[in-house]
Amino acid sequence: MIFYELKIKYTRQTGEDNPKGVNEVYFVEGLTAADVEERLLGEIQRYISGEWETISCKKVQLFDYIAKPEAEKWYKARVELITIDNDKETRKAVNFYAQANNITEANKAIHQAMGNEEFEVASVTRAKLVDIIRAVR
Repeated sequence: MIFYELKIKYTRQTGEDNPKGVNEVYFVEGLTAADVEERLLGEIQRYISGEWETISCKKVQLFDYIAKPEAEKWYKARVELITIDNDKETRKAVNFYAQANNITEANKAIHQAMGNEEFEVASVTRAKLVDIIRAVR
């Protein structure tokens, strides 16, 4: 699963007379930058009025995520996966995203998703992410 972080700038139709300029961040799954830009444009085209611009497009390290469409906010958790081999503890830090209404719900969702894995949540912060878009399979 390869994801790109796309930061875009465009004019959004708000239903009022005055369109609004917005900057948004999306994670989009795909093989190339061109592929993910095309996929994102297909998803948000109905909201765009006029020109749009990709501000940046870069690969992002995404261990896993939990999408809950009823929640509007995304939270980024820095999770340390813990393995013990021959009495030696090894920690690997990964990024985990959870869609939730608040930080408490996000933390709970992460703990549920990790199940019986040995891990420690190092931090949970509000992400400026609008959505995560998977490739159509």
